[in-house]
Amino acid sequence: MSRTRFADRTVLVTGAGSGIGRAVALAFAAEGARVVVAGRGRAALDETAALIEAAGGTALARTADVSRADDVSALVRAAVDRFGSLDVAVNNAGVFRGGPLPEMAEEDWRTVLDINVTGVFLAMAAEIRQMRAQPGGGAIVNVASNLGTHQQVNGATAYAATKAAVTSLTRGAALEHIGEGVRINAVSPGASDTAMSLQPGETEAERAVRMKEQSPLGRVAATEEVAQAVLYLASDAAAPLVGTDLVVDGGASL
Repeated sequence: MSRTRFADRTVLVTGAGSGIGRAVALAFAAEGARVVVAGRGRAALDETAALIEAAGGTALARTADVSRADDVSALVRAAVDRFGSLDVAVNNAGVFRGGPLPEMAEEDWRTVLDINVTGVFLAMAAEIRQMRAQPGGGAIVNVASNLGTHQQVNGATAYAATKAAVTSLTRGAALEHIGEGVRINAVSPGASDTAMSLQPGETEAERAVRMKEQSPLGRVAATEEVAQAVLYLASDAAAPLVGTDLVVDGGASL
């Protein structure tokens, strides 16, 4: 596999301060991309950018709240102003709020809706406006989840609803904009090696035992494995894939 699949391309990754977002940013940089890492926590973003630069890559860290239209528009402008284009965008920023639906605070519902759904809507809108104006178009990968369209579990109804919405947004936007040179797909991870996959009070060792019983694969996915699925969807090798929702969950939703 070429290690320069994304040479001379500018990639924007939201939620890049940790977890899957950081792994995605590092993976794109390792394959030659100039990576704009975005999120709300400056220190974490600076750490991601430093990791990229220490490995010989190019990175730009920018804070942004994806639930604010002005922030995401400024983010896209920053990428284009610094690097001249926006070739790939990965909309990964997301939060989890769990518990039985009747007991869920309205504030928690609005938070998960604002970031997971409105954030993807606003980010895609800004990204599409830039990409369709470029001669080469662009590719967008939205990070959904195996919870939602593919699977339901107790205590995750609100989160699953927002991720099902991401899948629907992806498919609709993909149909609308492929004719303009903007190719849009989604990846739906299952339990991955992040804090979000830990149950309250659970250790990583306890999670490993639980996953041996719950997942056909018998383990969580490494964030680097999810990142490779994202890179594939964004690559030229996936050119025929439009509106695809690639499930990466070790068979949990089968």
